[in-house]
Amino acid sequence: AGGLQDPLLLVVTCSPNVCAVQKLIGTNRKYFTNCKQWYQRKICGKSTVISYECCPGYEKVPGEKGCPAALPLSNIYETLGVVGSATTQLYSDRSNLRPEIEGPGSFTIFAPSNEAWASLPAETLDSLVSNVNIELLNALRYHMVNKRVLTDDLKHGTTLNSMYQDLPIQIHHYPNGIVTVNCARLLKADHHATNGVVHVIDKVISTTTNSIQQVIETEESLETLRAAVAASDLNSLLESEGQYTLLAPTNEAFEKIPRETLNRILGDPEALRDLLNHHILKSAMCAEAIIAGLTMETLEGTTLDVGCSGEELTLNGKAIIANKDVLATNGVVHFVNELLIPDSAKTLFELAQESEVSKSTDFFRQAGLSSHLTGSEQVTLLAPVNDVFKDGLPVVDSNMKNLLLNHIVRDQLSSKYLYHGQKLQTLGDKELRVFVYRNNLCIENACIAAHDKRGRFGTLFILDKMLTPPSGSVMDVLKADHRFSTLVAAIQSAGLTENLNRPGTFTVFAPTNEAFRAMPQGELNKLMGNAKELANILKFHVADEILVSGAVGALVRLKSMQGDKLEVSMKNNVIHINKEPVAESDIMATNGVIYAVNSVLQPQGRSMVSQRNPRLGKTTSLACF
Repeated sequence: AGGLQDPLLLVVTCSPNVCAVQKLIGTNRKYFTNCKQWYQRKICGKSTVISYECCPGYEKVPGEKGCPAALPLSNIYETLGVVGSATTQLYSDRSNLRPEIEGPGSFTIFAPSNEAWASLPAETLDSLVSNVNIELLNALRYHMVNKRVLTDDLKHGTTLNSMYQDLPIQIHHYPNGIVTVNCARLLKADHHATNGVVHVIDKVISTTTNSIQQVIETEESLETLRAAVAASDLNSLLESEGQYTLLAPTNEAFEKIPRETLNRILGDPEALRDLLNHHILKSAMCAEAIIAGLTMETLEGTTLDVGCSGEELTLNGKAIIANKDVLATNGVVHFVNELLIPDSAKTLFELAQESEVSKSTDFFRQAGLSSHLTGSEQVTLLAPVNDVFKDGLPVVDSNMKNLLLNHIVRDQLSSKYLYHGQKLQTLGDKELRVFVYRNNLCIENACIAAHDKRGRFGTLFILDKMLTPPSGSVMDVLKADHRFSTLVAAIQSAGLTENLNRPGTFTVFAPTNEAFRAMPQGELNKLMGNAKELANILKFHVADEILVSGAVGALVRLKSMQGDKLEVSMKNNVIHINKEPVAESDIMATNGVIYAVNSVLQPQGRSMVSQRNPRLGKTTSLACF
């Protein structure tokens, strides 16, 4: 790939026939490293050490680098003893398989390692060994294929016909380089023999004849799941050909769910189907293939984070898999002891309680609005994040209840389909506007702070602040606020009242009474007495597009109605207009938005008030930027 190489890689490259091995510290687990795994140096979060050994079929020569000496090929029986599968070799002898794998032919054997045989339950091993001429021979022949199959031929999702009744062996070759055989990991691959090839695997594999559906039907611990699958008509899918992973919730998993919630889902065919599809992955994933976290897609269309921690598999970061790698003809089953409920099966209340807007749900409950969040009403909840209420929840009175009703929009929406200028109707009979900006999506003064959560009937929009629904035109709002009485008089004197009353999309930087008082009285009187100049100054405070504070980044330029540019910026979380700080942002009106400013802005090129500099003893003209 160019650039610097890993020094360990150089050792392997410069030494012929040397293979690298990652060993999990504190265990006997080994991973024969390939380039895709090379830089991880960890398996399931546990550290590994890198060691080197001669590749299959080669050995060291004293005084020379690497493993230059090629060993003569021998038959499969002899090769088993060389590759660390002496127990398989012993059982081949006992079961009378030895003559076949010593003789002519072209075979592949997936040979369990010595440790794999030792890890079998004692009763299983005793049963095999005590019936050496029948059970043991059949078991060994199930590990064999009647042709030479190398690693390159082991394609993901394929099956090989074994030499025991042609029963299939399932092969999975994962993107991380790991190969599994009936979910047993390939430890050492491609050990050539005169009559075939030997692959060493980490488990003794057994025949599989049940589909995923049949696994569900025969397991007592999956009784509730069995009934749920039948009710949702998923039987045919779980019986069909394919390669799925079922994360099968046990009876215990269902029992952990509040009875009211469980009954609601079980009684709702669509929610139940979403729930079950959320437990089915689109591909077969054996436990041994998971050496780090990865995201997998479910049949429901959602994703699950599948990972591992030490010996345990994890789902969404939790070690909830009770029994793993129950192989089926059409995939693999892992038993889970917690139910994974997707958002699509949840009520709005459940969605909100589990997210960063849990305080909002308390607020709506106190206002007596819980029924809108728990029923089958199709709505969208506009919920402020918890930080909005860090100083506690406001007192709920009739006005506050009406405000909260205006945080619930009729219809179940998706933010990705909202468009600029769209009008949303609330349960409080207000009309909210949608504003789409380059860097944000806002509804009135509040902007969406996180991805939607779409529930069974409702959608949750997470907002950065409480909404302020508009009430009245720009002129109505200015007249109702005593801070703007001088501005209102100025607008009326300049003949602009009708402009700011009509429908529109204005952003008004409204000078407060304090701003006008800061002007020398003579200059103010002169300005107020010149309707044309006054109109020019006031138009410089108005832009003909709505810009809420959530859309302001480093700098936004607006064209004023006077013609010159206005520069709106954010500095230390304070909005500035032409470098002047804004006293209050996002005062919403039906035809625009108002910002309170404590200075009168001056168009470019117009001299500001002449002020005498007492130190210089002369008049200085201060130009506006």
